[in-house]
Amino acid sequence: GPCALPSGESCRPHGGSSWLREQQGLTHLTGQNEEDREDETEFRNFIVWLEDQKIRHYKIEDRGNLRNIHSSDWPKFFEQYLRDVNCPFKIQDRQEAIDWLLGLAVRLEYGDNAEKYNKDLVPDNTKNADNAAKNAEPLINLDVNNPDFKAGVMALANLLQIQRHDDYLVMLKAIRILVQERLTQDAVAKANQTKEGLPVALDKHILGFDTGDAVLNEAAQILRLLHIEELRELQTKINEAIVAVQAIIADPKTDHRLGKVGR
Repeated sequence: GPCALPSGESCRPHGGSSWLREQQGLTHLTGQNEEDREDETEFRNFIVWLEDQKIRHYKIEDRGNLRNIHSSDWPKFFEQYLRDVNCPFKIQDRQEAIDWLLGLAVRLEYGDNAEKYNKDLVPDNTKNADNAAKNAEPLINLDVNNPDFKAGVMALANLLQIQRHDDYLVMLKAIRILVQERLTQDAVAKANQTKEGLPVALDKHILGFDTGDAVLNEAAQILRLLHIEELRELQTKINEAIVAVQAIIADPKTDHRLGKVGR
């Protein structure tokens, strides 16, 4: 949790802007300026700052030796510190040790504030998801109050003989359905296929009633046969639906949370 160091420094975590300024300071300390890098006092202060503010491997009361930057034993303290944080480099590999400690500090900083650093990505992801949804449903982006839109929909509706509706978007959806079901290449090809049927002898089918007119009797027989054909198609679809349902429930998976047996 938050704490205060004896020297007045604050513990991790810091705000994003202060962390950026600190990183810029680290870049300056570890950059191309050879004089700064070779300055022993700057180097020791940098190690103390890194431990106090970012790494915090030691408890506050155990950082005294590392903070004593003017001690002649400081190199021994720093060497022990590298071992304690499991740094793979020795005290002689100063630049490599600095790079490794910086990487450790970055990992710890991100681990403490991952949610804060990641939340900036959420609006972009949400925006991309919204755009994908809009692209999936192009009608969402239409301005239904645009006069050109209304005129175009009305012209299509008249051409396709679709009944007028007060909501132009509803009419446009009806146009889309008609085009998909009737005017696509597959739909046109299917409609052009001729259905071959068998000749039917009407005198072999009993009407069951007499209209008193031979022509009307034949018409009634034809209507009855057509109605029977429609009933057969309906029964076929019903059977297909029953088979589909049976396929689903044939091997049911029981979820005890949804109910219980008995009362």
